[in-house]
Amino acid sequence: MPRRFLLPQIFFGLSLWLAFTAQSLISAATHRTHAAGGKRQSFLERTLILLDVSTRSPVKVLNDNFLSLQVDPSILKNGWLDFLSSKRLVTLARGLSPAYLRFGGKRTDFLQFHNLKNLAKFRGPGPDYYLKNYEDDIVRSDIALDKQKGCKLASHPDMMLELQREKAAQMQQVLLKEQLSNLYSDVTITARSLDKLYNFADCAGLHLIFGLNALHRNPDNSWNASSALSLLKYSAGKKYNISWELGNEPNSYRTMVARSVNSTRLAQDHILLKKLLQSIHYYSRAHLYGPNIGRPRKNAILLLDGFMKNGGAVVDAVTWQHYYIDRRVTKVEDFMKTRLLDTLTDQINKVLKIVKIHAPEKRVWLGGVGPAWAGGINNLSDTFAAGYWINTTRVDVVLRHSFFDYGYSHLVDQHFNPLPDYWLSLLFKRLVGPRVLAVHVAGLQRKPRPGKVIRDKLRIYAHCTSFHNHNYVRGSITIYIINLHRSRKKIKLAGTLRNKTVHQYLLQPFGADGLHSKSVQLNGEPLAMVDSDTFPELKPRTLRAGRTIAMPPISIGFYVIKNINAYACRR
Repeated sequence: MPRRFLLPQIFFGLSLWLAFTAQSLISAATHRTHAAGGKRQSFLERTLILLDVSTRSPVKVLNDNFLSLQVDPSILKNGWLDFLSSKRLVTLARGLSPAYLRFGGKRTDFLQFHNLKNLAKFRGPGPDYYLKNYEDDIVRSDIALDKQKGCKLASHPDMMLELQREKAAQMQQVLLKEQLSNLYSDVTITARSLDKLYNFADCAGLHLIFGLNALHRNPDNSWNASSALSLLKYSAGKKYNISWELGNEPNSYRTMVARSVNSTRLAQDHILLKKLLQSIHYYSRAHLYGPNIGRPRKNAILLLDGFMKNGGAVVDAVTWQHYYIDRRVTKVEDFMKTRLLDTLTDQINKVLKIVKIHAPEKRVWLGGVGPAWAGGINNLSDTFAAGYWINTTRVDVVLRHSFFDYGYSHLVDQHFNPLPDYWLSLLFKRLVGPRVLAVHVAGLQRKPRPGKVIRDKLRIYAHCTSFHNHNYVRGSITIYIINLHRSRKKIKLAGTLRNKTVHQYLLQPFGADGLHSKSVQLNGEPLAMVDSDTFPELKPRTLRAGRTIAMPPISIGFYVIKNINAYACRR
């Protein structure tokens, strides 16, 4: 039976980034016509896929923080920043550590730092009938938090959360109007706000990456670093371990504010920021990432090329952003179109080509990635369906936009309940390590009609099992499989995987809503937090040695091969 080795590829799985780590995309079958007894087999008889993994050495080693998170500066406007001290939110974020936490987005370039402790006069608007009491509650909460040592955690009353959700809903309309019209108001971040943001990241075991305002400009269009320098000095005085960015999607500045920053100027701005960091003893070795361009179309690619050519290599990793679809998408089927999902592959290749020319040693990060533009689509980008993203990639880190409260494209909702992407991300963190293994498959598939490209919807990836998971010894392998077909697929473990005991973690939508569901089930059991501090037990189902893996339609499965003692995974 024919065999082939497939180049590394990645699935942006139910959490959008799930599969970015994967390097081993499998076309689930090779084309072959097989005669048995002189008769051609039926298509249904040709659905078995044989799977093997090369265990000698990894084909790539990803960043330990590969799957990382982002929160949008809009939380300063809508008031949710005051609730990042929630014990439940911190617990959920801690479940995805180790990871980076990027504080950035469209409003990065409208941030203004004020070294003030009292937030009251800078707080956003709220309904008059509760605003004063609401503000008083926030002040009382801040006072209580100040008395705590170490991680500052709070349990907010239900009424207070309900009022906040009402306020945030009203502000969301204002923020969306700004984004659609490209008319943005300034966003104030105070010392108190920065303290709360850092407390959240530190308590959750996340490394904060803070995006500075690049549109604060002098008359000659050079970057005005005064506000940034004040923020740097304050955070250094507090000994906050932070990495830094400058600006967000600089290729879109002309559209946003009728002002452009060319590639030479952009590189000079980053060089200036690097010098500022080096001038502050505490940040002399702090990391700087950039230039955070938008989707690499013509203008963005030209900007990136000029940036790297004119000194942009000063950054520690090259960053760019991507979203897949706009707000015109209204059907769940649109999230499943492979031709749309595959658009990322070409864009990654464009970015890597530029980086290879100017700084081949630089890592490339995909930041601010999400399923849909402008905060997503209600009842679509916050459901099980939004997790099916299949793409080729060779990026080192993927930052999911957003962990919490960004329209409808987030991992945790405003009731602090995990959405489907969260549970997939949690399983990924617990089971998948950074070492990527080569996958080999053999199988059968119908011969494509001339001129027609058949895009396969079965994806298979292999990694060493995470060393942080003490339920599995070193040498274990985790295989994860994404079945986008609307029919069951069978996979038979062969070669080095043959006759091994397997632990199955199968994720499917829970409830009658199907792909529209905002809940998931693991091996048939619905997943939900036990309480604010306790995750449910993620129990595997044991598959006996030699058993064929049967992947249900529209599902994602993690399969841990326990006793394989893979050489690539022992060290």
